[in-house]
Amino acid sequence: MTTRREVLVGTLAAAASASLLSHSPNALAAGTGAAAATPSNAARYQAGTAERKLDIINLYDLEEDARKLIPKPQFGYISSGSGDEWTLRENVRAFDDVQILPHYLAGVDQPDTSTTLLGSKVDIPIFIPPMAAHGLAHVNAEKDTAKGAADAGALFTAQTLANVSLADIGKASKGPKWFQLYYTKDQGVNRELIRQAKAMGATAIVFTVDLEWAGNREADRRNGFVFPSDLPFPNVPGAPKGATLAELFTVFKRNLTFEDLEFIARESGLPVVVKGIQSADNAREAIARGAAAIQVSNHGGRQLDTVPAAITSLPIVVEAVQGKVPVYLDGGIRRGVHVFKALAMGADAVAVGRPVLYGLALGGAAGVTSVLETLKTELRLAMKLAGTAKISDISRKYIAS
Repeated sequence: MTTRREVLVGTLAAAASASLLSHSPNALAAGTGAAAATPSNAARYQAGTAERKLDIINLYDLEEDARKLIPKPQFGYISSGSGDEWTLRENVRAFDDVQILPHYLAGVDQPDTSTTLLGSKVDIPIFIPPMAAHGLAHVNAEKDTAKGAADAGALFTAQTLANVSLADIGKASKGPKWFQLYYTKDQGVNRELIRQAKAMGATAIVFTVDLEWAGNREADRRNGFVFPSDLPFPNVPGAPKGATLAELFTVFKRNLTFEDLEFIARESGLPVVVKGIQSADNAREAIARGAAAIQVSNHGGRQLDTVPAAITSLPIVVEAVQGKVPVYLDGGIRRGVHVFKALAMGADAVAVGRPVLYGLALGGAAGVTSVLETLKTELRLAMKLAGTAKISDISRKYIAS
């Protein structure tokens, strides 16, 4: 297996072509293995610059368009999962196990997709979850993602591993925002991140509990992926440059406990969304320790492989929660009917991850808006055809048992 040292030596030897490679995503995409893909990590990284609306047929096509644009190592980081990627695939496939049971003659004309997320009014029950390093997709990084979400009337989750500061995200978007905290080993840093999040305008803190250790990301190893050294992580003091995900995570706490959840709730004074829950026991304990919402998630299939799909875990968590707090879901949403199915099975809203980054790469803020508007259009059509006039009408009776 090629080591990082060997990769770097190979990169220096290829210096004459590094500039060309860094500006030629298709040339990178054509290569195979770490030696072919790694030069883009050492040269100055050139992400997308487009700012345009996208004509989207469906989000599956969008992924293929993004594959042609984003260099192979960076696309692999965004798109891949852990291990055999069973959970990655199952997140999408498992929606096929759920069938919609329509109710006709319901008199539905123009469905209302608006709802509220922990008090924030939004136009759609679809929000953007935390995802690291939007600078891999577009030069404006999280600033464009946040703006694109606001323009679509959706909520954006800013993240600890953003490539721009929380202050800059706040300036880029006045739309509703949450902040996702990766819990560091330094409580002083955790307090400062919470303070900056509140100054940005965050109305909730998302506590991600399923990434204490980086998963088995074989695609990253195969492609020789490291975060480009010229992409900063301004919200993480001491973050190493040109690092792998595992190396980057050395600054974060590994042995998380429910006491950390209690600290976040107490320190922030904001609602805390616990993200990464799949079991009934975890859900009940999180609520007992102060969680204001549960986000059913397996980290997009990027952590422990062979865990259930998010939609498979959803009814288990909904049953455990018993309506005490909202339940959200992320993982595998690619269609408006997927959104409908999740809502019918008890989710209060869903989050859409990778397709948003593909839209960002292809069209900047307008591309992000295009992705969300595509899902909104598909959801409204599903609501019309199933016979539901508003989000609160969507219930278990619309699922074939």
